[in-house]
Amino acid sequence: MNNLRQVMAEDGDTRSRLDHVVRLIASTMVADVCSIYLREPEGSLLLIATEGLKPEAVNKTRMASSEGLVGFVARTAEPIAITDAPRHPSFSYRPETGEDPFHAFLGVPILRTGGVTGVLVVQNKTERTYRDEEVDTLQTISMVLAEIVHTLVLAPAPQNAPERRVRGPGGGNLSGRVFCEGLGYGRAVLHDPVVPAAKFFASDVSAEAERLNAGLIGLRASIDRMMLIDGAALVGDPRDVMEAYRLLAEDPSWAEKLHEGIRSGLSAEASLDRARREHRARLQNARDPYLRERLHDLEDLDNRLLRVLGGEEGKPKVTGEQGVLVARRLGPAELLEYANVGLRGILMEEAAASSHAAIVARALGIPAIGGIENLTTRIEQGDYIIVDAEEGSVHIRPDDAVYDAYKSRVALRSERQAGYAALKGLPAKTLDGTTVSLMLNAGLALDLDMLDQAGADGVGLFRTEFQFLVSETLPRLEDQIALYKRVLDRAAGRPVVFRTLDLGGDKVLPALNLQREENPALGWRSIRFALDHKGLFRRQLRALVRAAGERPLTVMFPMVTVPSEFRDAKALLMEELAWSATRTGKQPSKLEVGVMLETPALGFSMQDLAGEVDFLSVGTNDLLQFFFAADRMTPSVSERYDLVDPAALRFLKMVAETCKAGKVRLSVCGEATASPPVALCFAALGYTSLSMAASAIGPVKQALRKVDLGAFRAGLFERMDKPNGSFRNQVLALAAEHGIDTADS
Repeated sequence: MNNLRQVMAEDGDTRSRLDHVVRLIASTMVADVCSIYLREPEGSLLLIATEGLKPEAVNKTRMASSEGLVGFVARTAEPIAITDAPRHPSFSYRPETGEDPFHAFLGVPILRTGGVTGVLVVQNKTERTYRDEEVDTLQTISMVLAEIVHTLVLAPAPQNAPERRVRGPGGGNLSGRVFCEGLGYGRAVLHDPVVPAAKFFASDVSAEAERLNAGLIGLRASIDRMMLIDGAALVGDPRDVMEAYRLLAEDPSWAEKLHEGIRSGLSAEASLDRARREHRARLQNARDPYLRERLHDLEDLDNRLLRVLGGEEGKPKVTGEQGVLVARRLGPAELLEYANVGLRGILMEEAAASSHAAIVARALGIPAIGGIENLTTRIEQGDYIIVDAEEGSVHIRPDDAVYDAYKSRVALRSERQAGYAALKGLPAKTLDGTTVSLMLNAGLALDLDMLDQAGADGVGLFRTEFQFLVSETLPRLEDQIALYKRVLDRAAGRPVVFRTLDLGGDKVLPALNLQREENPALGWRSIRFALDHKGLFRRQLRALVRAAGERPLTVMFPMVTVPSEFRDAKALLMEELAWSATRTGKQPSKLEVGVMLETPALGFSMQDLAGEVDFLSVGTNDLLQFFFAADRMTPSVSERYDLVDPAALRFLKMVAETCKAGKVRLSVCGEATASPPVALCFAALGYTSLSMAASAIGPVKQALRKVDLGAFRAGLFERMDKPNGSFRNQVLALAAEHGIDTADS
């Protein structure tokens, strides 16, 4: 290892150092041959350095990834030691290398963040068994070689090449589901970044072992803290995730593997980096979903310990205005940490477009794509990326042709946006005279900046829980009052619908130790949670009343299932109104109290609330999941059912007729209305107030102003009575008949 350190420190070009390395390895391991193979972009393996084979074979002998023992090591990402190589079924004889006299074979993969980048081989003429310590030594050397070998893959950038090309050749394309439409370009910022080893070699083995032990203690302490505070913000089942982390962090075999690396002369970071590369390579070859998840956990743990050793436990810093956030999964609170850093795009392996992280992405107006398989194994920190959240594709390290096409797309999108901007001051009025209010979905104060820019008629949904999710402590009454006042001030007299706390499910409050549930979407959440925490709920209602002062106030209760829940919540609101009138002498000039339709049960109860509820607003995401019994956080079913379905539309039509008879105003605040054809369906059913992300208001307004709603309604009802084949395609065809652009729907 000391000799290798000296070679690495020598001056000279990369290839001459590789020649020196293979001579050193062959001599130290008493091997007749030492060779290095480079994995080329198309997957073949090229001999780039050797001691013992014919020199003229260098840069000429090339093997397919499916060929020979070298290909076997590259495919499996595992070391292989064979006493008599010619007898192995994968052996492939290459006469130009002069390898016919050699029998014993030891090959190890050269691993880097992106996977296997090469293979390191030693061979002996006689049959022999390579010891475990020899295999470990060769694996250690291969890790040190990884960075040198990787530089051979990178084509040297021309002097005048744009900066985006310096990371080498194109990295390929990935695809996923569009969470928030748009186009973005910038450098990759990993949410859970890989921290490279600062140094490879240990100058003092004992001191390095102590550093590793201290790092392990710090890691376990940080996981314990997350179990108490941060773990609740993770989506899925946070307790299971953190328990898995805790078990892995306590695993003595993992710690012993790291200590073995230090005893061989590596630094703590380099030993950990070797383990991380092995986990990454195995992850890429794993087919079993459970195994892939456990390997993901191991790799995450490796990265976390690297950050602990480097004193960088916190989230990565996003500098400048060109960041593209890359993450396996994100909770809404985690994504909000990046709200003001100028992100140009968001990429997630998480696959549910109706997840709350996706909703936050839309609220932020940042192009976002989810459901991207192997995302974090394909992208490295700092890679240049194009986020095409119109087509649902990701371009990694794009070449000039792709980048030029992207710029053309941006120009076309700008033209479309200019067309929408021209409609900003005009009403969303159909050709036959129906006016539809187009409102903004919001949850952050910065969302209100989009009111004028998008030409929204008001705020149809203000999600109040985000203020709670971003804090480890409960917001004080004064903080809530200040936020709600700012929202009303920015709305400048336009209506604002405040939805009361919608917590639970995948939005878990860090400040409260919520009980673990088998199915949190159907559990103790939303209005159920609020009514069981009357102190917390009344404090919010008091803040809303105080913030409104003598201005109009509109309050909406989420996920009401039975009339009694609405009545209990409204009674608490009325008590706060009376309290405020007594203490301050002020009360809202007008009070409207609404209910959010998210459960089918409420739809069949609306006649019982006639005269008590002022408006109903459809929450499409939860309504869809409960109507079709399809968990929106489960990728395999979250996209299976469509709101544009005869059964769902018939249900909504029935609700609309019931509300019209009871003089209950109708609106929609779900994400589905962002699609012009879906917005037309709701308008045709009688829902004439639609709330959506700011980016959707222009396209929806353009569609509404082009349509004869009566004629569209007749065509829709005819198709609902006699559906044939894909109902969404029937609706898209109907919209196209009315001149509506359905290309992105």
